[in-house]
Amino acid sequence: MARVAALYDVHGNAPALDAVLADVAREGFDLIVCGGDVVSGPMPAAVLEALTGQPLPVRWVDGNGDREVRDGAAPWVAQRLDDAQLALLATFAPTAEADGVLFCHATPRSDTELVTAITPDADVRAAIGRAGTVVCGHVHAQYDRTIGPLRLVNAGSVGMPYEGRPGAFWLELADGVPRHRRSDYDVDAAAVAIRATGYPDAGELVSESLRGGVGPAEVAAYFEDRR
Repeated sequence: MARVAALYDVHGNAPALDAVLADVAREGFDLIVCGGDVVSGPMPAAVLEALTGQPLPVRWVDGNGDREVRDGAAPWVAQRLDDAQLALLATFAPTAEADGVLFCHATPRSDTELVTAITPDADVRAAIGRAGTVVCGHVHAQYDRTIGPLRLVNAGSVGMPYEGRPGAFWLELADGVPRHRRSDYDVDAAAVAIRATGYPDAGELVSESLRGGVGPAEVAAYFEDRR
């Protein structure tokens, strides 16, 4: 059985990813699952370099943000990736599985479907469509729900969290058992570096996410209104 680090929604935030990878390296994990939306953010090349340059195997799950980069809907990001990195994005799969746990970006049937901590149970069961443990992301807030034989765990977001506090949020699975994690990093230094990239949404990323301006209850209500 493997010890798995599920890293979701990095969104091109290299300083946050570096902090998580340091914890992963120090604690002896066996596998990294990247749960989508890896590059859609200010430092897309740097995050791919960090992930492909570390020694652990990586399984890549596709996210809507990664798909938009490939489809030409995010030209600022795409222009900062070389041909090999764009080719890597094309290999991302809709789902991955390890130790009987299914990993998807939003739900197994869609990379944009909204499932939050307060989505009605019946809607969750319909969206997931299977029993067992399923790990998701997309809404950038950690939660852990058990609905009959289904356990749905949101890994949170490494690079663009809506947790109401700073940090890089991710998920550890040891023998298939999930545990929410948070890695600390220098948010002030990261904010300076992110603004220096010229990323168009840098101000929003820093104020709403890095500095904890939006919390999980607020984001759950926001997404539920848009389901």
